[in-house]
Amino acid sequence: MFVLRATAKLRQRIGPSAPYEGEGSTTLLGDWYATMLPWRPQVALLVNERTLLPALMPLAPAATMAARVADQVGEVLAAYGVPDSLIRAEIDQMSEYRIAPTANRSIVGVMNEFTFLADTWRDAARPNLVDLAVRLAATPCSPLYQRHVSPDRELTALLQRTPTIW
Repeated sequence: MFVLRATAKLRQRIGPSAPYEGEGSTTLLGDWYATMLPWRPQVALLVNERTLLPALMPLAPAATMAARVADQVGEVLAAYGVPDSLIRAEIDQMSEYRIAPTANRSIVGVMNEFTFLADTWRDAARPNLVDLAVRLAATPCSPLYQRHVSPDRELTALLQRTPTIW
């Protein structure tokens, strides 16, 4: 089970879900934060709380967006060469979700920065969403300065610390 911490504007679009009762995510990556990008077609920007790893996905249909997060996260993890067994385990754990409000202003700030960068890079090259997420992940983020500086390096470090039981 994972917690999708969505902005108020996005929560209005994706509708209600099972009530959030303070449960924590059981996945390796933990909670995911999400916001809506007002592109045509609209896109959801996801940022992982633990690694700040970004993922982008089509918002439509909004009612099923939360249920589709796991597949998009799997695509982004595959782009980094994460072992298939670990991706499958993460996706299986993400089959159940809860939607909650955002709880970390620092991550909301990172989402705002990624939104600005994604707007800039999208217009320049028109890459697909996974390629754009990979490019965003190389961005230095101040919450990671004392650790591994960028989300892609933070993900690599997390995977190196993870036991190979997958």
